[in-house]
Amino acid sequence: MEDLLKLKGKNIVVMGVANERSIAWGIAKTLFDVGANVIFTYRKERSLAKLEKALEKNELNARLVAECDVNEDESIRAAFEKIGTEVGVIHGVVHSVAFAHAEDLHNDFVETSRDGYAFAQDTSSYSLVATAREARRYMTEGGSIITMSYLGAERVLDGYNVMGVAKAALEASMRYLAHDLGKENIRVNAVSAGAVRTLSAKGVPSFNTILHEIEEKAPLRRNITLEEVAKMSMVMLSDLSSGVTGEVVYVDAGYNIMG
Repeated sequence: MEDLLKLKGKNIVVMGVANERSIAWGIAKTLFDVGANVIFTYRKERSLAKLEKALEKNELNARLVAECDVNEDESIRAAFEKIGTEVGVIHGVVHSVAFAHAEDLHNDFVETSRDGYAFAQDTSSYSLVATAREARRYMTEGGSIITMSYLGAERVLDGYNVMGVAKAALEASMRYLAHDLGKENIRVNAVSAGAVRTLSAKGVPSFNTILHEIEEKAPLRRNITLEEVAKMSMVMLSDLSSGVTGEVVYVDAGYNIMG
C-alpha cells in the first residue's frame, strides 16, 4: 500500500484532531503508517494537550504542530507561514473542521439564530476557503486538499439542522476551489463519510437512530469504520486520484444511493 500511494516523505497538514476517535486522527494514523510527514494544527491549548497525549500514547512523532484558529484569518496565515518556513513544500491538506452551537442542533432548524448560523458557516465552510488560500502558497508542486462532509449536505437528516446547511456550503465551496486551483495542479475534493462514532457525532440527537437505519438500508448492511474513511482519504491525497477534483466521494456503505 505504501508503494502504491507514494505518500512517503510527503508533507501533509491535518487539521481538526479532537481526540483519538476523530476522523482526523484516523487519517493521521494512516498517514504515519505510509511514511508521510504529518503536520498538525490545533485551535486551543486543550486540543493541543489531547493531541500530544495521543501522539505519546501511539509513539508517533509529528513533523510539526502549529496553532491555528480557523475563525481568524491572521491565525490561519501565521500557521501556514510557520509550516511553509519549516517544511518548504506542502503536498496535502486534510480539512476536518466543523462546529455548531448545541442549541442550533437540538432546536428545529427554523429556530436557528443569526449568530449560530453565521458561526456554523464560518467554522465549518469558510474555513476551507481561508485554508486553501494560505496553503496554496506552499503547494508549489501541486497536491491535494480534502475536506470532510456528510450526507446531511444534500438530504434533510433529523437533528443535523444548521450543520447540514454548512456542509452544503462546504461542498459548493470545494467545487469552486477546485475550479480556481486546478490550474496550479491542486486538487480539491470532499470525502462524505457515513456515520462514525466521533465526539462531534454525539452532538447529533438522532445519531443512534441513524446508525440503526444505515444497518438496515445500506447496500452493505452495516456501518463503516474510521479505518475505511482513512483509507479512502489516502487515495484522495495520493496520485492514485490524480484525475479527480471537485468531487464528493462517499464512504458510507452505499447508504447515499438509497431513497
